[in-house]
Amino acid sequence: MASRKPNPDQLGLLLSQAPAGERARILCGVDEAGRGPLAGPVTAAAVILDPRKPIAGLADSKILTAKKREALYDEILEKALAWHVAEATVEEIDRINILHATMLAMQRAVRGVAAKGTLPDLVQVDGNRCPQVPFAVEAIVKGDALVQEISAASILAKVTRDRQLVALHAEFPQYGFDVHAGYGTPQHLAAIEAHGVTPHHRRSFAPVRRALEAQPATRADVSPAWDN
Repeated sequence: MASRKPNPDQLGLLLSQAPAGERARILCGVDEAGRGPLAGPVTAAAVILDPRKPIAGLADSKILTAKKREALYDEILEKALAWHVAEATVEEIDRINILHATMLAMQRAVRGVAAKGTLPDLVQVDGNRCPQVPFAVEAIVKGDALVQEISAASILAKVTRDRQLVALHAEFPQYGFDVHAGYGTPQHLAAIEAHGVTPHHRRSFAPVRRALEAQPATRADVSPAWDN
């Protein structure tokens, strides 16, 4: 199949013009990481696997050890036919809410894959909601455990986001982002109470909003440790 490198804005037109028999059955799996945390972006990945290069051990990223996820991450990047990781920022989450931000990150991931030259015939998304993309799309509940492409996407999304939170820990070591990845653990909530809210916290989330309301304006935004 000839490689296509369309402008993302033209993907829908190209899909409608391409003869059905011209494209092989190409499945794109999509999943996200980071809907629930109080801090950091929400990350999404889209993956099209190469049937000629099978990857053993693909599974829902949440049941894999960190070591296994890292190993599979590298193998997916090496063997996948196409992949792309995208995110929606904390600012976008606060502006449009976490659900819409998650759909936006997924949309960006799918468009990123297609823009690299591989147009999927079907996009399957973990969960019960679908982003708006110019391809046939369906939601698969527990898809990260049922569909290998979604499993691969879940691994790319989680490893990428976990690495981001480890980097964030280097800036704000007092919050323990490397341990809880931004989730609302007792440790994290205690750190927010003790040290205030960082620019990376989601102000639209209730625990962060309550902390902002309770804290003096001078502590509303904490600078990185190396700025203090």
